[in-house]
Amino acid sequence: MNDSFILDIVQRPRRLRKSHAIRSLVQETWLRTDDFIQPIFVVEGDGEPIEIESLPGIKRLPIKHLLRECEELSALDIRAIALFPAFIPDAKKNILGSEALNTNSFFLKAIRSVKEHIPELAVITDIALDPYTTHGHDGILNKQGTDVDNDKTVAILCAMALLHAEAGVDFVAPSDMMDGRIGAIRTTLDSQDFTTTGIIAYSSKFNSAYYGPFREAVGSAPSAQLGNLSKKTYQLNPANRNEAIYESILDQAEGADVLMVKPAGLYLDIIRDIKNEISIPLAAYQVTGEYAQIYAASQRGWLDLGRAREESLMAIKRAGADMIFTYFAKEQAQAIRMNNLSSG
Repeated sequence: MNDSFILDIVQRPRRLRKSHAIRSLVQETWLRTDDFIQPIFVVEGDGEPIEIESLPGIKRLPIKHLLRECEELSALDIRAIALFPAFIPDAKKNILGSEALNTNSFFLKAIRSVKEHIPELAVITDIALDPYTTHGHDGILNKQGTDVDNDKTVAILCAMALLHAEAGVDFVAPSDMMDGRIGAIRTTLDSQDFTTTGIIAYSSKFNSAYYGPFREAVGSAPSAQLGNLSKKTYQLNPANRNEAIYESILDQAEGADVLMVKPAGLYLDIIRDIKNEISIPLAAYQVTGEYAQIYAASQRGWLDLGRAREESLMAIKRAGADMIFTYFAKEQAQAIRMNNLSSG
C-alpha cells in the first residue's frame, strides 16, 4: 500500500465531524426541555403512588404526589403536563361515561390543585370517554351497540371540555377521533367566554398496536373486552397517509391551535407530511408502547437506554414535531441538565 496516497477531492464532509465542538456548531436539530410534555396518570385517594408494570418508572399518582411530581418537572424546566384519569372505580363507570361530567370528580380537583400550586405549568387534559365507559370505547354507542354514535358523543365531549376549561386547563386535547368535534368544542368554549383555552387536536391518531400499556395504566377495557366493535371505525388506518393529512387540514380549519400525530416513532413520515401542509404547531405523541419497548430492550441489555431514548426523541423532533408528548420527558430533561452542567 502506498502510504503517501491522497485522494484528489475537495469536499471532505468528515471535517465537520472531527471534534465535539465542531459537531455541535453544525448540529441541525437540538432537544430542549421546552420541547417535552410529560403525561401523568392521576388516581383518586390519598394513598401511595402505584407502579405500572409495563411502564418502568411511571406511576399512577394521587393528588398530593402529583403536586410533588409537577414541582420537580417545573424545576427541570419542563413547561407542560398532560393529565389522564386512571382507574376510575367500576361503580362509577357506565355505558355513557357519565362520570366524565361529574363536577365533583377527583380529576377536576387534580386540575385545580395543579393550577393553584404551580400556575406557571401548562396543563393539558384528555377529552375522551374511554376511561369512564364500561365498554372501553371513546364515545357512547348507538342503540344497537354496533357503532359509536358520532354526534351524541361530540355533545358529551363539548360538555366535558367546558368542565375542564372551568377547572383551569390551558389546553383540552380531544383524542376520540369523532368527526366535527374540534369545531363543536371551539364553539362551546367561545360561547362561554373561554376563548383563551386552547385545543390540541389528536388529528392523526392511528389504530395502533402500541397503546396496550396505556390501557393498563388508565384501567380502560382491553381490546379483548371491546366486543365486536373495533376502534378501527374511528381511529386512522396505519396504511393511510393522505387520510392523515386530510384530517389535520380539517381540524386546523375547525379551530385547533395545535395538531398531533400519534404514535410518533412509527409515523415520522406522517409528521413531516403534515408539517409541510399546516401553518400551526404540530405535536407528536411517543406512546406507551414505544416507551415500553425501549425500556424492555434496555433491561435485557440489548440497547443503551440513554442513547436509545435520546435518538428516538431526536428523530421525532427532526421529522418536524414542535412539541413531544413523551413518558421520557423527565429522564431526558435530567440528562440535558447533566450534560449542560458538564459542558459548562
